[in-house]
Amino acid sequence: MSNDAEVDMKDVELNEVDQERRPMTAGNGDANSALAVKNGIVKVKIPDEKESKFTGLSKEELLQVAGTPGWVRARWVLLILFWLGWLGMLAGAIVIIVQAPRCKPLPEMNWWDSGPLYQIGDVDAFAGSSGLKGLEMKIGALGQLKVKGLIVGPIHVSTADKSEDLNLMELAPSAGNLSDLEALIRAAHKKSIAVVLDLTPNYKGSEPWFSKISVTDVTEKVKIATDYWLKKGVDGILLYGVEVSNVAPSVWSSIREIVSNHTKDEEKKVLIGATLANSSDEVNNLLNRTGVDLLLSNVLRGKSGAKIGQVVQDLYSQNGRRLAWNLGHRVEGHLANMVESVTIKLHQLLLLTLPGTPIFNYGDEIGLKDENKTNPVMIWDSSNTNETEKSEVEQRNSLYVFFKAVSELRGKERSLLHGDYVPLYISNSTLAYLRTWDQSERYIVAFNFSPKDHASLQLSHEMLPEEAKVEVSTNKEEMAPGQFVNLAQLKLAPQQAVMLKFPYIA
Repeated sequence: MSNDAEVDMKDVELNEVDQERRPMTAGNGDANSALAVKNGIVKVKIPDEKESKFTGLSKEELLQVAGTPGWVRARWVLLILFWLGWLGMLAGAIVIIVQAPRCKPLPEMNWWDSGPLYQIGDVDAFAGSSGLKGLEMKIGALGQLKVKGLIVGPIHVSTADKSEDLNLMELAPSAGNLSDLEALIRAAHKKSIAVVLDLTPNYKGSEPWFSKISVTDVTEKVKIATDYWLKKGVDGILLYGVEVSNVAPSVWSSIREIVSNHTKDEEKKVLIGATLANSSDEVNNLLNRTGVDLLLSNVLRGKSGAKIGQVVQDLYSQNGRRLAWNLGHRVEGHLANMVESVTIKLHQLLLLTLPGTPIFNYGDEIGLKDENKTNPVMIWDSSNTNETEKSEVEQRNSLYVFFKAVSELRGKERSLLHGDYVPLYISNSTLAYLRTWDQSERYIVAFNFSPKDHASLQLSHEMLPEEAKVEVSTNKEEMAPGQFVNLAQLKLAPQQAVMLKFPYIA
């Protein structure tokens, strides 16, 4: 009985399933309905209704809203605010431009104003027995020192104290020939270095112009030679013995005229004189009487502190940038023989930061000394050095690096290049001055010439801030580059020099 009940229940369940699986045509009297395939259950998922998103107004709706009073007022307010802001910024820019300090026009510059000149009196001593060819090979090394001109020679044919043997247009065989000189000029010009020729007539004798009797004849030879060499591409002429103008006043005016005739805006020629005079009055008189562009002299020799400050101020006030600063030259010898070895850097800094053109003798950048003659052999250090020579090599390298660093600064900083000179502090053993140009960075250069005593300088001026940054120091242990120092109490060790910088403050 129970088995029959279970069978009946299964039939009922199957019949219910069959009813669900029958096609919709079943039981409509169709002949094929008996053969129709039964369908299964199809489950359809109805997605949930989502809230509609706002996609903005249509074009028609925007056009309808745009003309309403509220939107019209909003547009006008925004438009007015935009133009008011624009006009305000324009007015602010105009005010800033009008009130800003105007840039000072740059002065007219000559090539000899832009860096130091380098004098090579004896080509063989500097470059070896190859003469001018050897000098040409050293142009790259000289370019690293940022020198702007070479003073070469004398290298012409001359016999001591015999004016009849003088030939200013012929080169001495030991120096080379005309082709060598022209090649040197081309190589130097590629490095933006000018070449000046020393045409001192009697450079091997006692008097630069031989004698008073022969001055007229020698002058004619100098004039012809000056014209000749300037046509060959030389950038200037140097002559010792400017005092000859006392004997023949027309000498320098005629030579000056020849140099001026060869000068063009893009190719300027320089006339340099040299004298043994050591007073500012004598130098001033010679500058005015001869009309030279630069004048080598002994005006700084043997001086320090207040005396240097006075000489510089006297010459600067009357001659501006027409000044040449040197300690030693072809006739007098090298810088290292003029000053103590511990003050070579100090004097390098002095020459490179005074207003005017510094002129160095070859080897001054490494402290080369005269050895019983004023034209010692140049030292070119190599890696093959023994222990006893290492200290000397290190000393030369230290001087070279210092010279190069200051020379680079002088060539790119406007205050040092053509800035004004302002004395700040002067005493018997100390000196400080300011180099400033318009809105460029300013530089303070301070010196203590005393070999024993420390110095405390109270620097004050309306252009000075409270502190300045150390840019260059001859004694890094006492005062290292990068540190800031108080200008009201600037302390210097014995025989120390320092260059400080500070920005322009409106």
